[in-house]
Amino acid sequence: MTRKCIHQEVRTYLLLIQIKPRRNVNMMKKKKLSRHLAFMTLFALVASLMSGCQVPDAYDIPTFCENYQAHVETLASDEFEGRAPATPGGEKTKEYIIGEYERIGLKPAADNSYLQPVPLVEITGYDFSDLVISHNGEELAYEYIDDMVIGTTKLQDYAQLDASELVFVGYGVNAPEYGWNDYEGVDVEGKTVVVMINDPGFALRDEDMFNGRAMTYYGRWTYKFEEAARQGAEGALIIHQTEPASYGWDVVRNSWSGTQYGIGEETGEPKLEAEGWIQKEVARELFAVIGKDLDEELALAASPDFQAYSMNMHASADFNNEFAYSECHNVIGYIEGSKYPDETIIYAAHWDHLGMVETEDGVDIYNGAVDNATGVGAILSIAERMMAAEERPERSVVFAAVTAEESGLLGSAYYGENPLFPVETTVGGINIDALNVYGPTWDVEVVGYGNSEMEEYIRKYAEEQGRYVVPEPTPEAGYFYRSDHISFARQGIPMIYAQGGSDYIGRDEEYAEMVAEDMAARYHAPTDVIHDLWIWDGMHQDMWMFYYIGKHLANSRDWPNWYEGNEFRQLRDESAHMRE
Repeated sequence: MTRKCIHQEVRTYLLLIQIKPRRNVNMMKKKKLSRHLAFMTLFALVASLMSGCQVPDAYDIPTFCENYQAHVETLASDEFEGRAPATPGGEKTKEYIIGEYERIGLKPAADNSYLQPVPLVEITGYDFSDLVISHNGEELAYEYIDDMVIGTTKLQDYAQLDASELVFVGYGVNAPEYGWNDYEGVDVEGKTVVVMINDPGFALRDEDMFNGRAMTYYGRWTYKFEEAARQGAEGALIIHQTEPASYGWDVVRNSWSGTQYGIGEETGEPKLEAEGWIQKEVARELFAVIGKDLDEELALAASPDFQAYSMNMHASADFNNEFAYSECHNVIGYIEGSKYPDETIIYAAHWDHLGMVETEDGVDIYNGAVDNATGVGAILSIAERMMAAEERPERSVVFAAVTAEESGLLGSAYYGENPLFPVETTVGGINIDALNVYGPTWDVEVVGYGNSEMEEYIRKYAEEQGRYVVPEPTPEAGYFYRSDHISFARQGIPMIYAQGGSDYIGRDEEYAEMVAEDMAARYHAPTDVIHDLWIWDGMHQDMWMFYYIGKHLANSRDWPNWYEGNEFRQLRDESAHMRE
């Protein structure tokens, strides 16, 4: 092993002994070990690295599947027109995946079909009024796009807030496992809540408060609207702050204006009449009108003693909606387990991308080679290797190519609400979204590090490859909640979302910096194509790891759980009771 690798392993050990999974009892006990024991362990690690662990400098990675490159090249080709749902390119994509499932020999998962229908709707708002805030006979008006954005997921032609009372509810969090309820003692029925983005842990930087700087699901904007609706509110307005949101107002403005996408059927879940965001300076002005300083109020909201209160203001706004309905599909097949066929492991990858866009010079095709032809090719390759094994896995293994991820995780969300395999007997899963195309790495980066026992399997099989596990570098950005695995997690199913990191084998830091710049430039751009910088070994390296994790789970009696205190732990525990 090179000196660089030894140094990196030691550095990573020092990092990881400081990081504990959220509220994990066993890890909390470990934290109480003496400093002497920790450093004795460190020296033992160094000794083992210097003597017993001989990872060659020339790191040869066997090809995982001979068909993998052909899968990616096909799905990322211009012929597939960017794989947008409900387009000719999207239809070709589904046909290709179905053909491969049939060739491999997977069983269809949905009533003798590989296709699970997903009803989609495009919601286009228009004729937006100002947001008018009244207080003691005076009115303040705020413009759509510049000052605020607003919309609704209700399938109705007209939406209105008519003098809806504003209530400041702090973070708008109701989290029993953290002993936190911002809605306690306040009535928001038929009112509009004003709420902060992220969660109290971000503000306090306290690892024992929620998940410290790392965002929990309670910090996501989706949760804010869901909880407000559950509490009976009519509307919700999130105060935008760039750092806790991890993006600026331009992202909010661009994402919320124009056509929005949703599930084209009512689910029975409560929904708000209107939901949106306001600029921080708009909030500052509103709080000043009622004699309060915004910064002071935001700081007070991070205290467990915070009490929500009426702002003695009323909000009015209205707009119209038009709808376009279409049907798309998740494409799902499975290998039936030989011993426990009713217990399932899930591999998921989204098949869609952004399609084609007309420009002054012609048409731009958003091929989505990395995002996510690499992931679909991976689940096809893993399915082929598992199916070709001498013995079938003991548990069933499901391969789900889900749709409309780029439109808001809609395909996986629909599966989560309408699972083809029971949630309580789903052991866990692996989400593959954008594999590493720049070459093999020493590190494996876990998005949402510290959430569940699934990462123990990542660590096991990463170490067997001579690799080490690191947390994602910016957990406060909430990336764990921005890919399809979260749709399964919200049903209680422990999920892995991991990828090759930035410690490239045989490369220096300048190479890693170049990769980061290249990735950022190509993300969601027509330049996300197969290009000269691609090194296929990195993809094969990660596929081997994901394959062995799934194989282990499929041939064991393990039932991984979320760590104690995680927001999805209760759901998993309830599923365990249903299995008994």
